Amino acid sequence: MSLRNHSWNVVVKILTEYFEYTVLRQKGSHISLVNRDRKRLVVIPRHDPLKEPTLKSILDQAGVSNEEFTKYL
Repeated sequence: MSLRNHSWNVVVKILTEYFEYTVLRQKGSHISLVNRDRKRLVVIPRHDPLKEPTLKSILDQAGVSNEEFTKYL
């Protein structure tokens, strides 16, 4: 499956449910997530849809591969 045209809330849902991230804070139009060990911080813009390069950058920050992410779509 492609990384195109995914909503920010789908990305937040997948990272929180399957990759042990929690919402740290929301400021303006951005949501900050932190993983369970608090070693990774991921900032997700609340834009619909997220552009493919933006989503790739979010997944890189989160340490999640494209294949792992698309498995949960």
